[in-house]
Amino acid sequence: MELRVSIWSSNNNLNRKGDLKMENISTEKIIELVQQYGLPIVWAIVIFIVGRIVARIATNMIGGMLRKGNVDQTLIKFSQNLIYIGLMAFVIIAALEKLGVETTSFAALIAAAGLAIGLALQGSLSNFASGVLLIIFRPFKVGDFVEAGGISGTVEAVEIFTTQLRTGDNKTIIVPNGQVTGSSITNFSTKPTRRVDMVIGVGYDDDLKKVRAVIEEVLNADERVLKDPAVTIGLLELGDSSVNFAVRPWVNSADYWGVLFDFQETIKNRFDSEGISFPYPQQDVHVIGQNNLDDAA
Repeated sequence: MELRVSIWSSNNNLNRKGDLKMENISTEKIIELVQQYGLPIVWAIVIFIVGRIVARIATNMIGGMLRKGNVDQTLIKFSQNLIYIGLMAFVIIAALEKLGVETTSFAALIAAAGLAIGLALQGSLSNFASGVLLIIFRPFKVGDFVEAGGISGTVEAVEIFTTQLRTGDNKTIIVPNGQVTGSSITNFSTKPTRRVDMVIGVGYDDDLKKVRAVIEEVLNADERVLKDPAVTIGLLELGDSSVNFAVRPWVNSADYWGVLFDFQETIKNRFDSEGISFPYPQQDVHVIGQNNLDDAA
């Protein structure tokens, strides 16, 4: 019995020494793993969290600055998203670098992908840049009647890539912003007044003083025609078939089309009642007979 107890005790001591040795090895290994991987992981997490907070703060600050500058809300939101994505890309790269990941090739890959995307979306990026210019410099605003990109209509929306116009016959036309900024922009709503340019032709046999007097009378009877600036009535040209007068009254912008249409209808009725003719293109043809040819020979 004593021998067995001794042997058991010896084995028990050996087991305890072995467990202690394994415990020492595990602790050292854990400390080594923590030093090798734990701290970088912690630092990477800290960089990511702090960087995310800083990115949000910076994005909100830039958004506040843009709002103080009365920048369009669409541009503010787009700029905030773009800046936040860019900052977070740097934060993620910094966190990966802290983990020991080689970021040089990763950054080069991102740059190459960005270049490829930029070339593929060259037209869209041009429209985006044009949209930013339109929103910042504001050559027109929603509700203005403009001629832009070869299209005339009322501006309904100015977006990042396109401008939406409503034509006079109530059609919606989407014009790329690059096309808008790449051509002349005519804004008919910027000024409170407009000049109506008309050409009135009469016959060569008509009394020009009477024609001028009738035109002045018609314009003076229209309350929509402004007194200042004064109306311009002048002999524009001696045409092939008519004597053309330039008639240029000033009106409020909202009355432009009404005055244009009503004046032409009224002046036609007045000329008819006054015996003033509206000539139409004509050509005199002289027929030369055989006898005339013989005489000429």
